[in-house]
Amino acid sequence: MTGRGSRPTLEDVAAKAGVSRSTASRVLNEESYVSPRARDAVLAAAKALDYSPNQAARSLVTRQTGAIALLLSEPESKVLDDPYFAAVVRAGFRELARVGSQMLVMFVDSADDVPATVRFLSGGHVDGALVFAPHRDDPLPSALKALSIPIVFGGRAGTTRGLHVVDFDNRAGAILAVRHLISLGRRKIATITGMRDHPAATDRLNGWRKALTEAGLDADGLAEEGGFTFDGGECAMERLLERAPDLDAVFAASDPMAAGAVRALRARKRRVPKDVAVIGFDDNPTLATAASPSLSTVHQDPAEQVREMVALLTRLAAGEDIRPARRALPVSLVLRESTPRVRP
Repeated sequence: MTGRGSRPTLEDVAAKAGVSRSTASRVLNEESYVSPRARDAVLAAAKALDYSPNQAARSLVTRQTGAIALLLSEPESKVLDDPYFAAVVRAGFRELARVGSQMLVMFVDSADDVPATVRFLSGGHVDGALVFAPHRDDPLPSALKALSIPIVFGGRAGTTRGLHVVDFDNRAGAILAVRHLISLGRRKIATITGMRDHPAATDRLNGWRKALTEAGLDADGLAEEGGFTFDGGECAMERLLERAPDLDAVFAASDPMAAGAVRALRARKRRVPKDVAVIGFDDNPTLATAASPSLSTVHQDPAEQVREMVALLTRLAAGEDIRPARRALPVSLVLRESTPRVRP
């Protein structure tokens, strides 16, 4: 047994041969600079384990296919309407082109698509994968763990552990936004959240709650789910106003939801930012600055995230022994017209 499923992996071969993963990779890719003793040990281990490396198990450096999969585990319709995913696709294309790889975009609409996706990735069609699988119960991340190609995840992949992850510090971003609203003298600060099965949405909700608790402010009844969409943000804002008509600030966990909240506030004759200050999350350049009023927001850079993911993927493919971990990129607060400049 290999401990990672029925198919032996490069790590299994390296362990049996008593060499590093990079040494085993060099032997099986017929590269030079390997001692005869190590070469014999790796080949013997591969034979004993019946290890047969397919094309996709080779590194990016060998350019066996020259293609990297960008997996988006969301319905295609949602991805195409979400400015964050649009930014990810653009950044992925540019960064992979920079390192000489082609990008293959794959949509995983539902759990029914997972087996076919795994078969494709294990069939030698790509040299690695960048994966965005943001929902807690998504079966894709655990299914991908058994594959021998390098895989890096953008954001926490539900509850699956032992993955290489490049994320943003969502909790810290929410704390930053809410603390700023508190500094402006706002005391009834609501939040519009993303889907509750989305780790980033959960982190942002927890950051909102922590900032309020630290300031001795009440959070009860001041959270509504908006599903990361404009319409969802508008509907959530309407529900919040019915329940808490005297609220004076809103932290929305995405810019589309913040823009939807502004529309609902205007419909209720609530002035932004005089009556209700609004802060979003993402700092999407096509939305945050174009909104009226322009949105104060937590800045995160999908291009930076993708650059880090590609750099990590390249190191993994080159045989570096990197412990699976989550790296959280920093975020910052950008102030625009939807929040007052100073405390009244």
